Amino acid sequence: MAIGRRIPTALGSRAAPAPRSAGRTSAGELDALTLARARKGDAHAFRDLVLAYEGRVFGLVGRILGSSRRAHVEDVAQETFVKVHRGLSSFDPRGSARLSTWILTIATRTAVDLVRREKVTVALPEGLPSEQDIEATAAARVEAHQVERALAKLSPEHRAILALRAFHDLDYSEIAEALDLSVGTVKSRLARARTALRAAVEGDTHAS
Repeated sequence: MAIGRRIPTALGSRAAPAPRSAGRTSAGELDALTLARARKGDAHAFRDLVLAYEGRVFGLVGRILGSSRRAHVEDVAQETFVKVHRGLSSFDPRGSARLSTWILTIATRTAVDLVRREKVTVALPEGLPSEQDIEATAAARVEAHQVERALAKLSPEHRAILALRAFHDLDYSEIAEALDLSVGTVKSRLARARTALRAAVEGDTHAS
């Protein structure tokens, strides 16, 4: 069952149907009216919020957890939106953070927390950053599924930092907030993650 249909029921909401005026802005964010309704507890507006962001949440969580934890993706996405529902009234739409960034931050921390609870040891690979943008060059050189296979070989933290930058276009400060790191640490880890991804892509290409 799609998460967009599960969340309001799981949370026990029983609000009356709201006018179907939900949409997205040109930046891909939920429109202000629907967000305001969701923040006030309107179940149908929150359903629209879930439908607007679930694709990005599932994509990010899937990349962080990797293929070995694919069965946990829906659980983490579900938990993410439960946390969003609980904290939405405190989200300030006038603040510096976009709603998508706030939601993806929750998703990232929830996914990484799962990995940490399983006591997974993460080692940062050595190496200098590439002079080229690995996300763009890798996609140009190999098929998308090869890139996905290469991503799966990285640590969850590296997958998270690459996904937030390459697939969700968060800036360094937003990634730092999502991962609870300094901007300098984000930059150095992103460089190392790109190096690791290139090595995995090249290894996968040579093996094909």
